[in-house]
Amino acid sequence: MQTSTREIADRIYRISTCVPDVAPGGFTFNQFLIDADEPLLFHTGPRRMFPLVSEAVARIVALQRLRWITFGHVEADECGAMNEFIAAAPRAEVAHGATGCMVSLDDLCDRPPRKLADGEVMDLGGKRVRHIDTPHVPHNWEARVLFEESTGTLFCGDLFTHCGDGPALVDGDIVGPALAAEEMFHATSLSPATAPTIRALAKLDPQTLALMHGSSKRTRCGEALSQLADAYDAMIRTH
Repeated sequence: MQTSTREIADRIYRISTCVPDVAPGGFTFNQFLIDADEPLLFHTGPRRMFPLVSEAVARIVALQRLRWITFGHVEADECGAMNEFIAAAPRAEVAHGATGCMVSLDDLCDRPPRKLADGEVMDLGGKRVRHIDTPHVPHNWEARVLFEESTGTLFCGDLFTHCGDGPALVDGDIVGPALAAEEMFHATSLSPATAPTIRALAKLDPQTLALMHGSSKRTRCGEALSQLADAYDAMIRTH
């Protein structure tokens, strides 16, 4: 496996490793690094990927400078290596919503996590990220996203998950590939709150969608979120 890096917005970097045998065409595991006065990592990758991911991070900022470790929800591919990063970065703290801290992270983190209120903004020095609770969307009670306000980058976690080892950043359709992956994995928690939660994210008018699995998107991002919400509404009606 090889890990690549690409700047997808101003001082926001995608770190991507494609694992070929997870799905047809491969399946990417992506992390995102915000290079600010207080650098922030969104997703750590699984524990066994720490050597690859940490080496890629270190090509952009020294590991010792990492200040914040964040992720969408508690799963191995999102936060499996959080304690390895905590050990490598003496000032690093995990930052997550109160629910995630209560049910998992207060116990799992080697250093006490910072609890964030819904809508709370973290000033990183040159970048500002807003924590937004999205319980059970796309899955897990503690699910959340981050929105970087200066670039309009929405860190989507598992939303829009799709297969393949495509380009780091695309202008085209990501909804169709996401629905094909949903048909394969059935990973989304479908409930009456699913579509309204995604439509609320569309109102942020994001300029870039940073995806954990698949290519990120830089055009018509609000439209893509609305289309995804409509598709989930249709699924709920037919179940």
